[in-house]
Amino acid sequence: MFEGIWVPMVTPLRDGALDLPAAARLASHLAGSGIAGLVLCGTTGEASALSATERRALFDAVRQAVDLPLIVGVSGSATAAVVEQAASWDEAGAAGLLVAAPYYVRPSQAGVRAHFEAVAGATRLPIVLYNIPYRTGVNIEVDTVRALARNPQFVAIKESGGGSLAQLAALLAHTPLTVLCGEDAQLFPAFCLGAQGAIAAAAHLHPQRYVQLLADVRAGRLAEAREQARRLQPLIAALFSEPNPAPLKAALSHAGWLADELRLPMLPAGGDCRRQLDEALGMLSAG
Repeated sequence: MFEGIWVPMVTPLRDGALDLPAAARLASHLAGSGIAGLVLCGTTGEASALSATERRALFDAVRQAVDLPLIVGVSGSATAAVVEQAASWDEAGAAGLLVAAPYYVRPSQAGVRAHFEAVAGATRLPIVLYNIPYRTGVNIEVDTVRALARNPQFVAIKESGGGSLAQLAALLAHTPLTVLCGEDAQLFPAFCLGAQGAIAAAAHLHPQRYVQLLADVRAGRLAEAREQARRLQPLIAALFSEPNPAPLKAALSHAGWLADELRLPMLPAGGDCRRQLDEALGMLSAG
C-alpha cells in the first residue's frame, strides 16, 4: 500500500486563510495522474504554521475530493505533544501517519526509539518513519530502524538523508520496511537501488513523469528511465533553489492552481528562482 509515488501536497492559502476549494481541485488533479496517494500536513504543506483545526479541515476537504490513501504528517520536539496529535487521527480516515524524529532537541538513538514507540502506542494507524536529519538535527540510524521494525505498525520509511545514498541502501538491505526516497534529486539512483517509491514534492508538476520513471526502473527499462530523470533534473533543481515550498507554490500559482501565498517565516520565491522555474518548465514541455 505504501509503495509508489506519493505527493506531499502543499497547503493552498488565500488572504491568510486556508483555501479549501483550491486544495480539493489540486488533489483531484493529482489523483488522476497515477500516483499512489497524498501526504498532507508535511513540511511541504507548511504544517508547522497550521493549527490543529486547520489540519483537520484540510484533511476533510481533500478526503471528500479524492479516493486516494492519505498519509498525515505528525511531528514535533516533545513526545507528549506528538502522541496527542497521533491519537487524534485514529478515527479521521487517514491511511497512516508520517512521523519525523524529534527535531531540535537531538535525542540519543535510545530516545529516538522510545519516542517512536510512544507514538505507536497512542494510535492504531500504520506509521511511516521520516528521516530528515538536516532538518531535525538527528539521524535515525539503521539499527534503530531495525529495532522499531519488529513492531509491524512501522511499515515504511521516508529516507531524506541528504547527499549520500548509503543509508537508503542499508535500509533496503537490513530492514523489512518499504523504503521511500525523500530526496527528489536522487529518485533515479534510489529506484535503481530498490527503493519501492518516493514521497516527492516535485511530483506536483508533471506527476505522470515520476510515475513513469518508477515504472520504467521496475520494468528494467533503464535507458528510458535515465532519460526521464535527465529531463526532470533541471525542474527539480529549480524547485529546490530556494526553501521548499516557495518555488513549488510559485510554479503552481503560475499554472492557476492556487495563490502564491505562504505563512511566515516562509516567503514567496524571488525573481531568479522564478526565471529558473520558467526555463525548466519550458524545457520539459518542449522535450
